[in-house]
Amino acid sequence: MNKQQTRRTFVQNALGIGALVGFPTIIPSSVLGKNGAVAPSNKVNIGVLSCGAQSGSAGNYYSKGISQIVAVCDPIRERRIARAEQWGVEDHYNDFRDVLARDDVDGVHISTPDHWHVPMSIAAAKAGKDVYCEKPLGLTIEQNLAARQITEKYDRVFQYGTQQRSSEVCRRGIELVLNGHIGEIAKIYVWAPGGMAGGSATPELPVPDGFDYDLWLGPAPEAPFSYDRCLNQDFQKKGIWYIYDYAIGFVAGWGAHPLDQLQWWADEAGMDIPVEYEATGRLPTEGLFDTVTHWDAHCRYANDLEMRFMDTQTAQVVTKELSLPDLGKFPGNCTLFMGTEGWVAVSRGSLKTSSEELRKKAKDPGPIKLPVSRNHGQNFAECIRSRKQPVSTLNSAIRSDIVSHMTDLSIRTGKKLRWDPKKETVRGSSQARKMMSRPIRAPWTI
Repeated sequence: MNKQQTRRTFVQNALGIGALVGFPTIIPSSVLGKNGAVAPSNKVNIGVLSCGAQSGSAGNYYSKGISQIVAVCDPIRERRIARAEQWGVEDHYNDFRDVLARDDVDGVHISTPDHWHVPMSIAAAKAGKDVYCEKPLGLTIEQNLAARQITEKYDRVFQYGTQQRSSEVCRRGIELVLNGHIGEIAKIYVWAPGGMAGGSATPELPVPDGFDYDLWLGPAPEAPFSYDRCLNQDFQKKGIWYIYDYAIGFVAGWGAHPLDQLQWWADEAGMDIPVEYEATGRLPTEGLFDTVTHWDAHCRYANDLEMRFMDTQTAQVVTKELSLPDLGKFPGNCTLFMGTEGWVAVSRGSLKTSSEELRKKAKDPGPIKLPVSRNHGQNFAECIRSRKQPVSTLNSAIRSDIVSHMTDLSIRTGKKLRWDPKKETVRGSSQARKMMSRPIRAPWTI
């Protein structure tokens, strides 16, 4: 294979640069061998795009022997080398486009900072790769809506990185609610850890050897290289979580998990997302970090059901004020369904119920069943082979992620907003409507 020619063709087609040339459909190497014969190895080949801490879950591709990692990439040399050595992978790359140009890669596992999620996912789909994308989904509502083409236009398998759908206790909890064991749903409370203020863009530092900063920034605006922006590896203080150029903060970054559990229920219950949002929150006024740190969103569905979405600290106050179940029983993120006959709360690895009798019913909650997945990565690999969509679907991801964005937009504009599900646009503020999209740094596109 002429690597330069492949790269040039990929750039023209997958990223919209230069002449539009038809890109060939790539059939997974795990399905076909030469001349369409069954391949000698039936393993699904995965390329890991970004090798930071979030990529650790990619090791699950080895758990059942049906998949393997054949390539990794990261614009930070030491990180990609470390992952390659850890997983025994021979090929590691600086640029993700070199992985997408390989015809032996069936699917990619995207664990980049948030601002890369949708642009990279769409580029992978255009290159004929199936996509596992870490949460949250898009940097904007526009990106979320554009992501639909991954499954609709390019017919790719897509797994969203909300791993609680592969947790048996979470699945059982949602099934309890769907099967009517807590009666009519009266109200829903969702919370997740809040964000952080601080960080500094100074002093501006020289870019270290082996750090491709231009590629790291990608579609984000140019910015000075600094420790808190790029190098701080403390999980709670990473700039990529709290800088608006790269994320909207933990309102989506952590909120994606409990909101996904809510949406899992809503999808099966035949509901969309809330149509009304009135949110308050705290935005940093100093420092590099500029995403929401605390939030309290009152949301309402079209049928008048209320949902309240909060950060954990706010939830601690609210649960005491409203005499809700003791928050001390729950982890820092939770989806709490309050019914006329009891309550169910699900969070990562945890199921709480209003009574022990109700909890026992989780073993056989009733006829309404959700898809079963016991390993998120393996579920993705199995679906690459079967061509079915995995347990965390793209359409559900788009819906739940828009809830985070509507909360953020309501806080930033100070307006009560409405979501128009038919026209898929924001009502109530022209400013918020403009904020549904952001410029993308050339030459990148979605």
